[in-house]
Amino acid sequence: MTGMKALSLCLAAGVVAACGSGDPTTGLTLDRVVAISDGDYLASTYADGILPPAEAGHRDLLTTTGIIDGTVRTQEIEISNSVTAAPEVLALSPDGSTAFVAERLGRRGSGDTMAGQLPPGNQLAAVRISEENTMAVAASATIAPAPEAIAVSPDGNHIAVVSSGAEATRLQLIPWSGTAFGTPADFDLAALGITGNSPGPRGGVLATNVQWHPGGRALAVNITTQDRVAFFSVDARPNGTVAVAPWGAPVRTGPDPFVGRFTPDGRHYLTSDWGRDLAATTLADRLPSDRSKLGVIRLGEPGTTSRHRVSPPPTRTSRPKGSPSAPTARISPPSTCTAARSRPAPPATTSTRR
Repeated sequence: MTGMKALSLCLAAGVVAACGSGDPTTGLTLDRVVAISDGDYLASTYADGILPPAEAGHRDLLTTTGIIDGTVRTQEIEISNSVTAAPEVLALSPDGSTAFVAERLGRRGSGDTMAGQLPPGNQLAAVRISEENTMAVAASATIAPAPEAIAVSPDGNHIAVVSSGAEATRLQLIPWSGTAFGTPADFDLAALGITGNSPGPRGGVLATNVQWHPGGRALAVNITTQDRVAFFSVDARPNGTVAVAPWGAPVRTGPDPFVGRFTPDGRHYLTSDWGRDLAATTLADRLPSDRSKLGVIRLGEPGTTSRHRVSPPPTRTSRPKGSPSAPTARISPPSTCTAARSRPAPPATTSTRR
């Protein structure tokens, strides 16, 4: 079995992930797991909005766990984050040496007791991870408020961010040199043709996911409140500017396409259609009453006028919150893992999972 060299996932506070090595029947070895934990939210906060007592001392953390010769080694660093968005606010560089974390909600203020008091976040952090899994903040950047998802380009040179602030839903492309962030290229989705006329902020437009095409010259953005996915071409020019333009018309999906992934060959885009009732006013009413579905979009040929189209019928799944990761193209569990690189696993003797 192929062992995984580096993984990224989003976890709620208090959840511990550790994968062991040494079971000859599985051959699984993990050199690094990278996770974020949200110190501001208890599981119950999603339902009642009550933050944990400040004296509990919970912290926002970025954690790495590695298993080397059967020994589990864990390191952590405090990084402001929130797991209230899709499981897409943590991403790794292609070589797994840098973790990028978007701050959806800002730091808790003195006296804050309710989730509604947390300010929108506006920070993107780059954390360098050594071969020994020690960590240090390499750079930070101020981005549009309330980021929902991030994605690293295949060449590692740009970080795509979608944010849903009070006034606009924005797409930003932020240059990354390997040591520092550059000036973001900023785009209002309304100016790119993604508008809404519903009451509330941004005309009801909420983008919950952004993904790079494997070729690195296109993006997908999931508009979950409108049950559609928009595709954009990306032209990084020699003078350092970036142009973004619609790539075909947005594609209608099943209800609530929360997240998605391109297939490795770039010919299809898969959506995880969660099926929530986003107009509902209570958590109980919002949850889907039917099974969620896996949507498949057949993409048109780049540089042609061929249209993207949904490939029916959708596959029924078990209410996924995550989406198939591109390296495997299989349905993932609610916390999404993405393999950054892999290598054959050595023989092993024991296996543990917590």
